[in-house]
Amino acid sequence: ATPRGWAGPGLLAMILFEKFGQHQPLNRQAERYAREGVPLSLSTLADQVGAGAAALMPLFKRLEAHVLAASRLHGDDTTVPVLAKGKTETGRLWTYVRDDRPFGGADPPAAVFYYSRDRRGEHPAAHLAGWSGILQADAFGGYGDLY
Repeated sequence: ATPRGWAGPGLLAMILFEKFGQHQPLNRQAERYAREGVPLSLSTLADQVGAGAAALMPLFKRLEAHVLAASRLHGDDTTVPVLAKGKTETGRLWTYVRDDRPFGGADPPAAVFYYSRDRRGEHPAAHLAGWSGILQADAFGGYGDLY
C-alpha cells in the first residue's frame, strides 16, 4: 500500500479507520494489538499513519480542487481534543463545504477538512488563498480579512 511499507492495505486501512473514523488514539491501538499478541509500538503506528496520509494525498488534492472550484462555500471550525504528553489539548478542525444543489447546481457536494493547533485567522486565510467567491461563515473575527 505504501512504498517499502510492511503493512498491507487491510492493516493500513484498519489503523487509519480506527484513528480517524473511530477516534481511537494510537496508544490505545498499540495496547489492543499487544493484548492480541502483536507488538506494534506507538512510533510504528504513527509512521503508518504518516505513510497512509502520504498515499492518500493525491485523493485529498483532487477533493480539495473540487471544493475550491465552487463559487460558494460554507466555512466553519470546531474544537477537537488532541492527545499530548500527559494531557489533552484543544485543536481546531476547519471545514469547507460546497453544495449548490439548493441553488440548482449539478456538481456533487463535497467537504474538505484542515487541522490547526489554534484558531487564529491566518488559518482560513491560508486555506482559502487564491479562492474567491461567496463565503458563508459565522461571525468569527478571523474571517474578517477574507470578507
